[in-house]
Amino acid sequence: MARISTKIGDVFSVKIDNRSKKYFQYIVNDLTQLNSDVIRAFEKEYPINTNPELSEIIGDTVEFYAHCVTKLGLKMSIWEKVGNIKEVGEISKILFRDTNDYGVKIGEEPIKVSQNWYVWHVNDQKFTEVGKLEGKNLDAEIGIVVTPYDIIDRMKSGQYSFVYPG
Repeated sequence: MARISTKIGDVFSVKIDNRSKKYFQYIVNDLTQLNSDVIRAFEKEYPINTNPELSEIIGDTVEFYAHCVTKLGLKMSIWEKVGNIKEVGEISKILFRDTNDYGVKIGEEPIKVSQNWYVWHVNDQKFTEVGKLEGKNLDAEIGIVVTPYDIIDRMKSGQYSFVYPG
C-alpha cells in the first residue's frame, strides 16, 4: 500500500450527496493542539461532475476552520485530494476556543452552557482564559481535534453532531 502524504496547501473534495460536493484546504499545523492539521472549509457547493479551478475554490468564503487529521479522511476514502495551492489565507486571525466542561460521567447532567472558556490562535503557546464567551470570542471555532466524519457533518449541515457546551 502506498504511503499517504499531505502537505500544507492541499485542497480536498468532499461528496455532500449524489449531486454536489464541497471543498476544504489544509492550511497549517497547530502545535498547541496535538500538532493537528488545521483546515478551512468553503461555503460553496459545486455540482458533483464539475472540477473548478483551485483559485476559484479558495477564493470562496470560508465557512469554518477546524482541527482534524487529513490523512485519516484519505485513508477512509471520505474525501479526496484534488490539488495544492500555496495561498492559505490569514492564519494569524484564526481563533479557537475550548472548555473542560464537555463530557459527563454516567448519571451526571451535561453542562449546557460553559462559563470556563479559553481561546487561542494557531501555534500560540498562551491559552487565554476568558470565562464567559463574549465579543469576538463568540465567533471562535471549537478547537478540539475532530474526526473526518465530524468534518463531513459540519460541511453538510453547518454544525457538528456531537454535544458540546454552548
